[in-house]
Amino acid sequence: MELTAICEALETLTGAIEVRTDSTYVEKCFNQNWHERWLRDGSWKGSNGPVKNRDLWERLFGLVGDGRRDVTFVWIRGHAGDPNNHRVDRLARAAALSAI
Repeated sequence: MELTAICEALETLTGAIEVRTDSTYVEKCFNQNWHERWLRDGSWKGSNGPVKNRDLWERLFGLVGDGRRDVTFVWIRGHAGDPNNHRVDRLARAAALSAI
């Protein structure tokens, strides 16, 4: 769900964008250049096996790399008092419940 939310946000934005995420998976993918290895080698494997949600990752890589945005990824601790993190969690829960 987080990858989808990031993609949908980036599809509506241009310019300098800071994605603040409590997902170390998302943050490290870009800041430790995992995505470059996945794309270069075509292996799409992580330390725990095949990368899940490849279609969403490919969509995200396209949005980050299309030149319309300067995207940075910043990790924040989840559930540690960040009001925006709490707001996003509430929105995600509401969206998940409305899909049921």
